[in-house]
Amino acid sequence: MASPIVTGLLAYGMSGRIFHAPFLSTNPQFKLKAVVERHQKKMTAHYPDIVSYNSVEEILKDDEIELIIVNTPNFTHFDFAKQALHSGKHVLIEKPAAGNVAELQGLFDVARSVGKQVFCYQNRRWDSDFMSLKEVIDSGRLGKLTEVTLRYDRYKPALNPKPFKETKETPINGIVYELGPHLIDQAIYLFGKPLKFEKLITIQRELSVVPDYLNFRLTYPGGLVVYLTSGLLIADPLPAFVAHGSIGSYSKYRCDVQETQLDKGILPTDEAYGVEPAGMEGKLVTVGPDGEKNIEFMQSLKGDYSKLFYAVYHSIRENALYPITEEHMAWQMEMLEA
Repeated sequence: MASPIVTGLLAYGMSGRIFHAPFLSTNPQFKLKAVVERHQKKMTAHYPDIVSYNSVEEILKDDEIELIIVNTPNFTHFDFAKQALHSGKHVLIEKPAAGNVAELQGLFDVARSVGKQVFCYQNRRWDSDFMSLKEVIDSGRLGKLTEVTLRYDRYKPALNPKPFKETKETPINGIVYELGPHLIDQAIYLFGKPLKFEKLITIQRELSVVPDYLNFRLTYPGGLVVYLTSGLLIADPLPAFVAHGSIGSYSKYRCDVQETQLDKGILPTDEAYGVEPAGMEGKLVTVGPDGEKNIEFMQSLKGDYSKLFYAVYHSIRENALYPITEEHMAWQMEMLEA
């Protein structure tokens, strides 16, 4: 096997602790070497061998590091990713990858000019619930698709305690850039670029100044309509995944357990990791030639964010195509920016 990819994190907040460190530390294809911790040095409590730098500038001077994970606040993603590329590092950027189409294109252009790669972190492609939807759609058991709904419902009426997330002074804030990238990426992964789209955003929470509700309507060939919805004042979530076709319907609630498990310290190597609890199966209703309905409850595939990191490894070491392509990200950013 080729040598592991030496990797550095730009932060050890929630995302570093939950979505990155557990995968980098348990996957022999990576060596998690360093982190940036400007104030409290917390990471050594869980990773005693980690090198903790005081600034982004310091970690970028570490010549051993090949890959930098940009998991800092949204408004810093573009600048830090560009700095990392110019320092000779590959970069894996959390969503949103940039603030607009021009910035995104600029990152890919810089990457090509320095011979490095930009990877966008769209982990929700490997949620168990979403993978179950894709499996049913790909099976053809719904017939010709007519309507698909993807939802991300939350009930969070209080403003975020991090002030920079609740101000218009900081760009690319609000639900459009927090949850919108997940929904748009899933739609693009399923169906590609829409023929056209319509976008509605609004502010619903008391005292909020940033959008906290979004709805996209995407139109595809053959009459397929896809709805993407997310809000922060939804106390009773609806099924997150609903698909209707000419001979069937499928519905499923959002129930992927990976984030919850990782937050509790369960590692990706644990046998129970990514396995949905019983009773959360998706419901498939199909209609036979005689008009009789048949109901089945479908067990999901195991959720596994490790596959994103495997894809990064194979792209860097073997020049394999990374599944979240530059084209996918350009389509996403066009819709976010609209």
